[in-house]
Amino acid sequence: MKPFALFCLVPLFTAAVACAQQGTPASGGQDTAALEQKVRDLEDRLVALEGQVRVLKAQASSAPTAAPAAASTETASQASAPAESVAVASTPVSLGGAGGSAAKALNPDISMIGDFVGFAGGNSIRPSPSLEMHESELGVQAIIDPYARGDFFLTFGETGVGVEEGYITFTALPGSFVERVGKMRAAFGKVNAMHNHVLPFVDRPLVSQNLVGGEDGIDDAGVSVERIIPFPKGIFLSATGQVFRGDSGTGDELVFQSHQKNDVSTVAHLRGYGDLNESTNVELGLSYARGHNELGTNFITSLYGVDATVRWKPLRRAIYKSFVGRSEFIWSQRQQAPFEQRAFGMYASGEYQFHRRWFVGGRYDWSDRPRQANLTDKGGSAILTYWPSEFSQIRGQYRYTDYAGDHKTNELLLQLLFSLGAHGAHPF
Repeated sequence: MKPFALFCLVPLFTAAVACAQQGTPASGGQDTAALEQKVRDLEDRLVALEGQVRVLKAQASSAPTAAPAAASTETASQASAPAESVAVASTPVSLGGAGGSAAKALNPDISMIGDFVGFAGGNSIRPSPSLEMHESELGVQAIIDPYARGDFFLTFGETGVGVEEGYITFTALPGSFVERVGKMRAAFGKVNAMHNHVLPFVDRPLVSQNLVGGEDGIDDAGVSVERIIPFPKGIFLSATGQVFRGDSGTGDELVFQSHQKNDVSTVAHLRGYGDLNESTNVELGLSYARGHNELGTNFITSLYGVDATVRWKPLRRAIYKSFVGRSEFIWSQRQQAPFEQRAFGMYASGEYQFHRRWFVGGRYDWSDRPRQANLTDKGGSAILTYWPSEFSQIRGQYRYTDYAGDHKTNELLLQLLFSLGAHGAHPF
């Protein structure tokens, strides 16, 4: 069928559909159903005709110019064969009239982040290998529909594979609520919610290792509900409530453990953010977590946290100069025999950008131990980071730690991070 004939059929076909829709109403239910079916058939046929028009237009645009009139009939016939094959090869894939781009649109964003770490120096309290592929994080993220999105982060280590996070987020709930369902990091403080590759240091602070579950942190299957609270004077305020199964941490870094189905853990977080001026902003947070510990269903561990973050980035020199300061204070109340243990820990860190790709920073650590609050660990770190590009970074960290019992360590840590693919931004 010629393209011109198809273009003529389209308006006639549209008029037929309009007439079918505006005709005299049927006297019975069967007549109405038959009319609706006829309209659907007409619409399907119209879509098919439009697809044929697109194919013919593609063939016409890819066909070579006509041979001169003086050329022989034999030459013209020989030239037409390859032209037809080119036209067929260039015909786009049709997926319900959406075109070949729809196939890619259905694929999620996939990324892989590598975290390679080397250690020099001795540490008998927390020993580490000299070289290790510390973590490989596979991210799979996509918009599911206009009302939800999905995020999965799988971690591949030298000892196994695990799901760091995997959840669905419902973004269009009534009352401006945002809900997450799945396995996720708890919204307790700042460091606990961060993945390894977005930390400004190679390791996690002592207070995170001692009181908040170490590298895995409070990370469990559960439900999270968040809502932005209206507040005057340009202040952003949000509240988050979470309920988890009740298992977080392992070994000496275990925080919560569920012994029966009712032994769930809960987390609450209140976050406030505001701009001081065009270059500086401040963020404050309050956190609370409660769950059962490994001693039994009658023994409770409660965590209280306060965090603060200051960011400075001058608008005219934003790619050359910046500063981020962070600090967290965490209290632990752990019920155990013969009496409750009350431990405290904190860290304070700063990171200054002095060149387009260079950052220098430092961190101070101080933390009691949750099961023996009379034992205290403390230390400090000096950090230098270089970004060859937006997709890789090299970081060196000197770490001094004074563990309880007069165990002093001096270590040098070297980290190489690299990213492949489209990795979505993490929470600000």
